[in-house]
Amino acid sequence: MSFWIDALGTSVTYHDAGGIRTRAIQAGPADGEVVVMMHGLSGHAEGFVRNVRAFGEAGYRTYAIDAIGHGFTDKPTDVTYHSPLFERHLLDFLDSVGAERAHLIGQSLGAWTGWRVALSQPERVRSLISATGAGMLLSDAASQAESKAIHRKVASVTNRALEAPTRERVRARLEFLMAAPENVPDELVDTRWTIFNLPDSRAAMPQMTAEQTGEDNRANLIGEAELARTSVPTLLVWTDRNPTVPAATARKAAALVPGARFELIEAAGHWPQFEQPEAFNRIALDFIGSC
Repeated sequence: MSFWIDALGTSVTYHDAGGIRTRAIQAGPADGEVVVMMHGLSGHAEGFVRNVRAFGEAGYRTYAIDAIGHGFTDKPTDVTYHSPLFERHLLDFLDSVGAERAHLIGQSLGAWTGWRVALSQPERVRSLISATGAGMLLSDAASQAESKAIHRKVASVTNRALEAPTRERVRARLEFLMAAPENVPDELVDTRWTIFNLPDSRAAMPQMTAEQTGEDNRANLIGEAELARTSVPTLLVWTDRNPTVPAATARKAAALVPGARFELIEAAGHWPQFEQPEAFNRIALDFIGSC
């Protein structure tokens, strides 16, 4: 199914989020509880194109956004792309759409951002879903080493696509994410190739990737003490073929979060919401409906 068909019934909107022009794919009634969906590093709102309409039809005012430095959102170069910047952008976006509280659904980097907001301003968060989320750090030596290796791997595959964004390199970056190459449609490659070749992307995204995956940003990782003081309803959705944080590590992290749920989706890699949208939508809608 094409992105055009997936997106029927949605609209593309732009919002002033603290001075950052921010793109969203939007659906749902104006009076619905707000859901914000957030993509991963170097991603864009189309990562949730198979989910937005379903959440809108379920009665939620739903936004899949391009984070600062990504997609068709502004990409300033006079900032530092560490977690506090993404956190501030998300809060400014909530303010821009008049959302005092929201359900936050983050994939990879988006989950890290959502979790930091849940810790700093829990009163703004109705619930949190971390889908193959980045940013968690367990204290044992093996987990510490695993985390650093993941950051290096993600930086490497991303930089290879950004430094010379041919369709072949963009496809390789996307195939790294998925459980199988056939999960990467040509339309997704073309979408990301177009974004990576925008002038502001060429100017800002290498800086964004280096700073977000760099050693200095590791101070913003979510450690065991912060996992344990998470006070919002939390669901971790993982997969059996995630190329970054393994499911076993995510289960250990979930066990530290008071009342957290853990769900495993099979036959998916780093994008369960895209690779297995029906399963993801069912699990996520059931969870936020209970919050």
